[in-house]
Amino acid sequence: MTVNDDLDKLIENLPFFLQENLNHHDCKNQLIEIVLDLGRRPEARFISGPEYLSQKIISWQDLDYTTKRISKFSNENRAGIERTLHRISCIRNRQFLITGLTCRVGRAIFGTISVVRDLLESEQSILILGKPGVGKTTIIREIARVLADEMEKRVIIVDTSNEIAGDSDIPHSGIGRARRMQVAKTELQHQIMIEAVENHMPQVIIIDEIGTELEVLAARTIAEKGVQLVGTTHGNCLENLIKNPPLADLIGGIQYVTLSDDEAKRRGTQKSILERKAYPAFEIVIEINQQNSWTIHEDVKNSVDLFLRDNFLIGQVRNFSWNEKIKIKCQRFQTNDSFLLKNRTSFPDSITLATKNWVLLNQPIDTNSAQLQSKKLVIYPYSLSSNLLKEVLLKMGFKFVLTNEIRKASLIIGLKKHLKQNFKLKSLAEQCNIPIYSLNQISIYQVTKLIQYISS
Repeated sequence: MTVNDDLDKLIENLPFFLQENLNHHDCKNQLIEIVLDLGRRPEARFISGPEYLSQKIISWQDLDYTTKRISKFSNENRAGIERTLHRISCIRNRQFLITGLTCRVGRAIFGTISVVRDLLESEQSILILGKPGVGKTTIIREIARVLADEMEKRVIIVDTSNEIAGDSDIPHSGIGRARRMQVAKTELQHQIMIEAVENHMPQVIIIDEIGTELEVLAARTIAEKGVQLVGTTHGNCLENLIKNPPLADLIGGIQYVTLSDDEAKRRGTQKSILERKAYPAFEIVIEINQQNSWTIHEDVKNSVDLFLRDNFLIGQVRNFSWNEKIKIKCQRFQTNDSFLLKNRTSFPDSITLATKNWVLLNQPIDTNSAQLQSKKLVIYPYSLSSNLLKEVLLKMGFKFVLTNEIRKASLIIGLKKHLKQNFKLKSLAEQCNIPIYSLNQISIYQVTKLIQYISS
């Protein structure tokens, strides 16, 4: 791994008494950020911990000296240094005067993502989870470079805060050949995401810090259009994402579903259960537990389904360091009660056991479906996610084709409230003698029960 941090360009914009201290500091290469607060001693935060840089108190003149040598602050109170990745954030008083600065060191680290190189080559959408400051932006910057330069993909970066490609109209070299779209205001990020797809024909879209419902909706729209997504969001683990209502739709969303008495008895659960609502926008989730230890969920829909059934499955833990080879350790296990879930006890044959249990839970019990399985279904999906329909039909073992031409379809499946309003569709279906099947709500359970009903 190699590091490009342009640290000297940040230090030369600080007051002289700080420049001298930092240039001769033994841990200069481990610097994370510098904090300058009015009336307090200047503080440097290293990987090993914080440290005062001087006995001198920060004055108005010191803050003014630094702010005049950097770019203008945005509405989010962020600024940068031309052609670098450093970020300077300010704290203001009630009169909007600057009383504090946080100078965060930006580094382009080449070679970081070798631990997940195989996941990039799978061309699946990847979501990176982690706490603030753990290095998510550094990781997706390197992902953008590898996808653009080494895999020769058309990559567009939606750079809302200018942290990925730097605070300049000319992007930092750390993103390679990837292109960067800047966002004028944070609240417009979702619009730029859609614009990137519609105007620039990307194969990959890179988004940092997905945080609002509109951005989640835009991500789902992009995923449905067949564009690979690489994004980040805040959270410690997949469980946090499932329990976070605005962000849960990134991994399919969750909803309460009422089961029939027979189905509840077969599953051994209550009648009202939580279930994944739709197909995930991101097929792979990477949890950044520590800078050198990542947890990988290679099949997000399976992980979410198992978690909602209290049969939680962790895919892999990948450990690496700069001086050693990458170590991939599988920690897959299945839990059946709250004690085991809490203690995360592993089982020797857990991979096979968890897979068998998941298949049994989702296997339809209707034996009359054999006749339908032998035929190829030509389905016209109306106001229904094609990915969700594919997932259910593949799981149930049916041969099928999804078509956009109604006349070629052998049946139509759609959402009831939308089918009611489309009289032309009903009329055409009657003329061609094509049966229409409706769903009250979109969920895996509802679609599965409908297919079972059709096959009976």
